Amino acid sequence: MRLGVAATAPLGADVLERLAEHHEVAWLLTRPDARQGRGRRVGPPPAKLVAEQLGIPVHQPERPELPGDVDRVVVCAYGLYIPTRLLERSLWLNVHPSLLPRWRGAAPVERAILAGDEQTGVTIHQTVAELDAGPVAAQESFAVDALDAGQVFARSAEVAARLLGEVMEAPAFEPQPEDGATYAEKITAADRELNLDDPVDSWRRVRALSPHIGARGVLHGRRMTIWKAHLANGAFVPEVVQPDGRNQMSYDEFLRGVR
Repeated sequence: MRLGVAATAPLGADVLERLAEHHEVAWLLTRPDARQGRGRRVGPPPAKLVAEQLGIPVHQPERPELPGDVDRVVVCAYGLYIPTRLLERSLWLNVHPSLLPRWRGAAPVERAILAGDEQTGVTIHQTVAELDAGPVAAQESFAVDALDAGQVFARSAEVAARLLGEVMEAPAFEPQPEDGATYAEKITAADRELNLDDPVDSWRRVRALSPHIGARGVLHGRRMTIWKAHLANGAFVPEVVQPDGRNQMSYDEFLRGVR
């Protein structure tokens, strides 16, 4: 069975790499190279890097187009709307890192952690015109515990590749219920700000935004990004911080400088 993969972000790159171990991937559809990081230099999306390493042809149109006919198209963290005319040309299977219909939309992993969800997971569903609302072929849950977003994404990629292998050839779809549907809005600058008077929310916020963008706050009069933290007897304890204009350091190292 020949697959096409539409992916851009690290989760999509991880799923692409796992799929390529057991399936023939005819091409990768990904977004154009874009400016990244502090230097705003133009760089390739993570999925492109993986495809090039694996020798998979890469296509980067401004608007989605099918590079060629395939039996299935797997969509995972692609980031562009797929028009109906393309959905009609093949069966598109979307990988969504949440327990749909909860957390449809752009930031399901972050929103699940921020909300204190005890469970999250992966849903494989048919891509339809409405956002993350297609019928479900497979779904599996796992505990959030104290995982950060990076760990949830890694677990999600592992689960997604396995579920896709189980349903790819002959998926049986069940309609997705509307009851319980919630939407995971994009993360904004306001979402990054810590309220240190609320230790539990601060701990969740750090985990939800690590390791990709980090949470923001003021500690000992210094504005900084907090990359890692934990709770100790109900208190918020930073572990890895980055004062503005400085490199990442342990919180103990920062405190030594304060003293």
